[in-house]
Amino acid sequence: MTKVWLELKDETHVQFFSLYMSFFIRRKYMGTFEIIMIGIGLSMDAVAVSLSNGLGCAQISKDKIFAMPLFFGVFQGLMPFLGYYAGRLFANEIEQYSGIIILIILGFIGGKMVYDGLFSKGEEACTLLTYRLLFIQAIATSIDAFAVGVGFASMQIDIVSSVFIIGITTLILSYLALVVGKYFKSVLGSKAQVLGGIILIVIGIRAFF
Repeated sequence: MTKVWLELKDETHVQFFSLYMSFFIRRKYMGTFEIIMIGIGLSMDAVAVSLSNGLGCAQISKDKIFAMPLFFGVFQGLMPFLGYYAGRLFANEIEQYSGIIILIILGFIGGKMVYDGLFSKGEEACTLLTYRLLFIQAIATSIDAFAVGVGFASMQIDIVSSVFIIGITTLILSYLALVVGKYFKSVLGSKAQVLGGIILIVIGIRAFF
């Protein structure tokens, strides 16, 4: 199990593992509680992006309110599943380039939100929030979960139930973050859009370094 812990620690940039995996490592398997905790940790980028989307656009259509957490939940569950079965073939390449990919995607989106919040009028961010963008955001925020799936392959774990729990956890938390973001958008106006853009830029910079 020590070898598994080292693999997880080395192959991801998710620092939350160091807080509680030292306890989980003493067990021969991971139970529901442990998987939920991993799901919460992995979902934090998706939560932050959902919050940012809500801050950038208060008038999000009902279909996108449903689609956004669904996209994040599906990809957050899908990536560990892919990592579990095929990750060892591509783990090094994904880890090598994931930071710059996330920085480019979230940095561009965040910069556009900051610009619109400072210099534009109306709900320009709502026109930017397309299904294609949600798809890209979902991939960018779930890359770390792929490496976690690689670590799962060395554990006594039910991968199907585990990825389901991780996906549902991300879906619920992302939806709650979106609701909170929409509320503060209605209160703060354009300042909320600037704040949302800054959040995305910070996530991108953190992923790069």
